[in-house]
Amino acid sequence: MFVYLDNSATTRVCEEAARAAQSAMTETFGNPSSLHRLGLEAEKLLRRSRAVIADTLGARDEEIWFTSCGTESDNTAIAGVWESRRKTGKRVITTAVEHPAVLAPCRRLQELGADVIYLPVKRDGTFDMDAFREALTPDTILVSVMHVNNETGAVMPVAEIKQAMLEVGSSALLHTDAVQSYGKLKIDAGELGADLLSVSGHKIHAPKGIGALYVRKGVHIPPLILGGGQEKGRRSGTESLPLIAAFAAAAEKVCGDIPARAEAMRTAKNFLKARVLEYVPDAVVNSPEDSVCSVLNMSFPGCRGEVLLHMLEEKDIYVSTASACSSHSKEHRSHVLSAMGLSPELIDGALRFSFCAENTPEQMDYAAYELEKAVARQRRLMKAFKK
Repeated sequence: MFVYLDNSATTRVCEEAARAAQSAMTETFGNPSSLHRLGLEAEKLLRRSRAVIADTLGARDEEIWFTSCGTESDNTAIAGVWESRRKTGKRVITTAVEHPAVLAPCRRLQELGADVIYLPVKRDGTFDMDAFREALTPDTILVSVMHVNNETGAVMPVAEIKQAMLEVGSSALLHTDAVQSYGKLKIDAGELGADLLSVSGHKIHAPKGIGALYVRKGVHIPPLILGGGQEKGRRSGTESLPLIAAFAAAAEKVCGDIPARAEAMRTAKNFLKARVLEYVPDAVVNSPEDSVCSVLNMSFPGCRGEVLLHMLEEKDIYVSTASACSSHSKEHRSHVLSAMGLSPELIDGALRFSFCAENTPEQMDYAAYELEKAVARQRRLMKAFKK
């Protein structure tokens, strides 16, 4: 049986997205900037696709910028706010558990003179509002807090963060990386209070290489990529219409049925968690109780997560140890679990299971059964090695 439980890293492209991409590549293949009929048809498809993404975020069409991925969206937002507002303040507030696509540009801002505050999280990985209120100062220009953590599934209180900013009259802009919440939670950028919001296509069954950045009307940030002035000068480079059309097709499918899809994911997640705890009673659940439906993080004392990953791979079960984007880092140990205060043993023995709506209880039963055998086998090997 094939069981794919690494959907937070990437998803299988859905048929609707694949068909939309092929049609854009072979039929509506004109350059959206061209003035002839093929160009105008491509421009219409671009406008329709932008409208779809905007609708899924409760946004206006003109508030959506297409990018190459969530990472570019995050970088554009963070660098853009710094460039446009650095003369009014130097403080940037984020958390210690952000995705590297936020942490890395924040470290770059530090090199440029920014006062970056990396807020701690609580033991269960949730947001510490008291620490945030203490860190928020009049010279704060940007707050960047992810909507859902990619390793634990912890849901951050973005709307409450915005309310706390309003209560003290802060003029800072609020950015949220919503890559892991998009398609799992209903998102309305206005209700969240986000000034900037990042999403990615390949997390919702679209191809890799396409993302979007919501920029609230009235917020002005300089473009990160310069050139021919596409996207109304906000992101130059000929638009990748096949990827954009595929993104819109996937967004229509996924975001059009979030309650049912989320329920399917939560059913699979709860089934797997119950089975694993039945088979491996000393396993530790690292995800908070109210974590998003699509992510479950667990530790297996006496084991190494990377070894378990490959043992499960031999059985056609695919999981991850942490963020896939962290596997290329020199620091392989999860910065998220470290920030939560977990012991090195629990961090090294952690696995992340991430779900899609197509996962079934039967798959979860098989995964838990094989995981039990892998844990027992590795513990025997570790015990023999210590002798």
